[in-house]
Amino acid sequence: MVKIRNFAIIAHIDHGKSTLADRFLEITKTVPKEKLIPQYLDRLSLEREKGITIKMQPVTMKYKDFFLNLIDTPGHVDFSYEVSRALAAVEGAILLIDGTQGIQAQTVSNFELAKKQNLKIIPAINKIDLEIKNLDELMLEIYELTGEEEIYLISAKTGKGIEELLEGIIKKIPPPQIEKSKYSQALIFDSHFDPYKGVIAHIRVFRGEFKKNEFAFLKQKNYKFKILEVGIFKPELFEVDVLSEGMIGYLATGIKDPGILKIGETITLDPDSPPLPGYEEPVPNVFANIFPNDEKKYEVFKENVLKLHLNDPAIFLQPCAHPLLGKGFTVGALGLLHLEIFEERLKREFGTEIFISVPSVKYLVKLRNQKILEIKNAQELPDEFQIEEILEPIANVEIYSPLNFLEGISLLIKEHRGEIIKIDYEQRIIKISAKLPLEEIVFGFFDELKSLSSGYASLKWTFSHYEKSDLVKLDILIAEEKEPSLSRIVPREKAERIGRKILLKLKELLPRQEFPIKLQAKVNKKIIARETIPAIYRDIAGWLYGGDRTRKMKLWQKQKRGKKKLEKIFKGKVKVPNNVLKEILKTR
Repeated sequence: MVKIRNFAIIAHIDHGKSTLADRFLEITKTVPKEKLIPQYLDRLSLEREKGITIKMQPVTMKYKDFFLNLIDTPGHVDFSYEVSRALAAVEGAILLIDGTQGIQAQTVSNFELAKKQNLKIIPAINKIDLEIKNLDELMLEIYELTGEEEIYLISAKTGKGIEELLEGIIKKIPPPQIEKSKYSQALIFDSHFDPYKGVIAHIRVFRGEFKKNEFAFLKQKNYKFKILEVGIFKPELFEVDVLSEGMIGYLATGIKDPGILKIGETITLDPDSPPLPGYEEPVPNVFANIFPNDEKKYEVFKENVLKLHLNDPAIFLQPCAHPLLGKGFTVGALGLLHLEIFEERLKREFGTEIFISVPSVKYLVKLRNQKILEIKNAQELPDEFQIEEILEPIANVEIYSPLNFLEGISLLIKEHRGEIIKIDYEQRIIKISAKLPLEEIVFGFFDELKSLSSGYASLKWTFSHYEKSDLVKLDILIAEEKEPSLSRIVPREKAERIGRKILLKLKELLPRQEFPIKLQAKVNKKIIARETIPAIYRDIAGWLYGGDRTRKMKLWQKQKRGKKKLEKIFKGKVKVPNNVLKEILKTR
C-alpha cells in the first residue's frame, strides 16, 4: 500500500495532458519508446482526429519501486463527468496549466472538482520551452488559486522537469489509506463491453481483494456473478493474480446484459456489506431523439446503444416513439460536442446508422371536461375547442459565471421565456437562480450560454413543476394538405418564426414539380406563414422564330392554364420523401 500512488491529470483543453502522459509512459518504460506514438492514451480514433481527449484512460506504471496509477482525463467542458468520476478513484491530481495561455475556465472548474474530493493538488506549468510572458504573475495566480507554494515548471514536449514532477508525485501524494474491514469492496468508475468476457468493470479497490473465479455481487442490484479475470491497465488489459486494496484495475464480470451494471455501483464479495458512496447522476443539458435508420433493426440498435452507454454513463437515455420513425431513444448529453461524439461512436464502433431529430417534452393538457392528458407530441393534442389550458414543465436553473457576462446572460434568459429569481455575488463569480421552461433547455439554451460566455458559464437544472403557458399547435400544410409528422407544440410568440424556418427548409429540399407547390404554416385556423415552390420552367415557345409575339403568348397562356389544372388535380397529393421529412425534423 505504501508504494502505491493514485493520481489524475486535470487541465483545460489543449494544455498538454496527453503529451505529459506520453512522457510518463516513456520515462517509466511502460511503453517501449519505438511503440510510443503521440497521445498514446487517446485510444479512440475520434480522439486522434479531433485532437481532444474524450474518454478517461487509466494506466499502471512502475517507477523505481513505486506503482503509479495514472488516470488521464478530458479537458473539454462537455466531458466533465469523466473528470469527476476519475477524481473519486484517486488521492491526488496534477493541475496542468499551459504557461502561454494561463489559467482558463476548465482549469478552475476541474480544480474545484478536485478540491471537493479533498485531493492533494500538484500544480505544474507546461510549455516552458516556449517564451512565457509574466511567468511570475502566473505563478502568483496559481498560488492564490491552489494555496500551493511549490509549482513545477515542465515541458511535456521535451521532457524537461518531468522526472522532478514524478518525484513530487511520490513525495506529495499520499498512499491509499488502509481501512481495516472484513468486507472486500471496489467502486466501478468506468466500464466497457467485451463480446467474450461480457461487461468489463474498471474499478478502484478500497477494501480487501478480488481474485479470478470468486463469486461477487453488484451491491445495488444484489446481482451475483463469477469473476472471469482480474487485471491492470498497461494501458492494454493485463491479467494479474489479485487486485488488492488501493489498486486500480479491471474485473471481467461475464455479464452479457449491458443494462445490469451501473457506474458508481459497489462490487463486493459479501452481499451484507454496506455500499460505497457512488456518483451524483449527471444532469443533461442538450437533448435529441435518435432512431435506427431501419425500423426492423430496432433490437440490434437498442443493444448497441446500451453497450455504448456502458462506456459513456454521462448520456441520459429514455425510450421514445414517433409516428413516422418508430421506436427510439431520447438522448440527453452534457453538450453538443458530447452528443456529436456519441452519435459518431455508435457509427464507428458498432456500425449503427442512426437518425437524429429534435426532441419533445411532456405537456399536461387540461380539457374543458376537467380531464388531464399527458401529451408527448403534437399529434396527440386534441382540438382547440376541447382544451381549457396547456401546462408545460418548468425547471429551476442555477448558472455560475464570471461577473462580466451578467448582462448577456440576463438577456438570454429573457429571450428564452425565463425569469431571474436571485443573483448572488461571490468575488468575481456570480450565481444566477432562475426559472426556465424545460422546452427551452431542451432546444439549445445551454449551447447559446456556452457561446455567450466563451465556455466559462456552467448550468445546473432540476425539474420544478408544471405551469400554464400560452402554447399552440403549429401545423405544416404541403399543397394544402396537413403533414401530421411535422406538427409541433410551440410558444405562440415563436410560432411564426419557427413556421417560416420550416417552410424555407421545405422549399429548399422538396423536389420541384410541373406545377407550383403551396407551403403553409397554420396555427388553429389562421395561416401565419407561406412559401411557394415554383414549377419547373420549360421554354415551350423556344422553337418558334419570326412572326408576331402573339404566337408565343398563346403557348405561354396555355402552359399557365395547364399548371393551374395540375395544381388542382394534385392538391393534397404531393408525396414528401422520407429523407426530406427527416431533415425537417432536425430543424430547431
